[in-house]
Amino acid sequence: MLDAKHIVNLEEIVGKENVYSDKAHLIAYSYDATRTRFEPEAVVFPRHEEDVSRILVYCNHHKIMITPRGAGSGFTGGALPANGGIVLAMEKHMNQVLEIDMQNLVAVVQPGVINMDLQKAVEAVGLFYPPDPASEQYSTLGGNVSENAGGMRAAKYGITKDYVMALRAVRPNGDIIRAGKRTIKDVAGYNIAGIIIASEGTLAVITEITLKLLPKPKYVKAYMGIFPSVESAMNAVFKSLSAGANPVAMEFMDDLVVQALKIKLGIELPKDAGGLLIGDVDGNVIEEVAFQLETLERSFRENGVQDFIVAHTKEERDKLWIARRNASPSITIYGSKKLNEDISVPRSMLPEALKRIYAIGDRYGFKVPCFGHAGDGNIHVNVMVDGKDAKQLEAGHRCIEEIFELVVEMGGTLSGEHGIGTAKAPFMHIAFNAGELQLFKDIKMAFDPNNILNPGKMGL
Repeated sequence: MLDAKHIVNLEEIVGKENVYSDKAHLIAYSYDATRTRFEPEAVVFPRHEEDVSRILVYCNHHKIMITPRGAGSGFTGGALPANGGIVLAMEKHMNQVLEIDMQNLVAVVQPGVINMDLQKAVEAVGLFYPPDPASEQYSTLGGNVSENAGGMRAAKYGITKDYVMALRAVRPNGDIIRAGKRTIKDVAGYNIAGIIIASEGTLAVITEITLKLLPKPKYVKAYMGIFPSVESAMNAVFKSLSAGANPVAMEFMDDLVVQALKIKLGIELPKDAGGLLIGDVDGNVIEEVAFQLETLERSFRENGVQDFIVAHTKEERDKLWIARRNASPSITIYGSKKLNEDISVPRSMLPEALKRIYAIGDRYGFKVPCFGHAGDGNIHVNVMVDGKDAKQLEAGHRCIEEIFELVVEMGGTLSGEHGIGTAKAPFMHIAFNAGELQLFKDIKMAFDPNNILNPGKMGL
């Protein structure tokens, strides 16, 4: 338990105005997008890296648990104080874009910077930061790095790890470490930055991030392919990419999502649409954009597309994207609670994976609408249940476990972008053998021998 003397000592480190143990703050920092609640015993706002170091030294000595937190927008409980202790909240003070280096095409940011704020800042000078999680309007870059967030542009541009060049972080003993360099090439020493990325705050507290930037493409156009079936749409995904298409995004919605969009939101979509692929293409010359669209249309038609639509204006583009942006809220017509998992499989396995996922749902009697980032094999699978029916919830979780087993069997992963946190920790044994799980624990022990940093996450 965190007694009064600990509160006083933490106030001496960061100032009384940056330590809170009142009920309002404890509730505000007790939840994330999972809607699961774990109240901390205090919320501490470090002002700078030295504060972080001193807090960790103090908490490590007194065995006080620490949960680093950005915006708390995660879907797996990674930022929840599941074991009490303090929440180390980064968004109040450590939220500055420190540098945009035009010569070396990098940005240096603090962990509390909002993803979209960085995008706007670099685009104002003609540059581009591609990772765009759905939470980009409010999620922090520290959280993005800690979960290795993806997004719709991952099909062409990759995910967060592909843009992290270097980190500054604080180990639980207070040591401040630098991991990586601003240089394009660096093979001196272990890839510590790579270990900290996606570690969900279990190894060290990130205090600074150096990110790679790109020149902003001059032209962007959107497209939509309307298919008669899920299978034809899924075949078009990997076959069009194999044919040379390189879209920025290739987002998928199945027939259940299409019907939900029409029923709940009144969005106009073809009556017989069994699957949609929506995305963007970009380039610095209009001929490249045209080539991409031609390649996609040709491949889509070879795989049974009923209609191929191209948006030529911003208004037309926004209209095409309305369906994808509203996919998640629309599917509540199938159940009051969705058990949402972000599985990922090799793209060529998508047709078979979805076929077998639907079969599992049918066996349990659940609707399983699916949508997501088909261009990189990452699909959001939603098992829809009655949230007030305990038996349905239990059956829904069994259904999810079977889906995880199937995905791993097909060479896929439990999570493409949401992470493991507390929600998926019970399923880690499906994806990793005993030796691999022990290696994770050994790495955790090397960084954090007293297990004060975000304990319980990822099963650690």
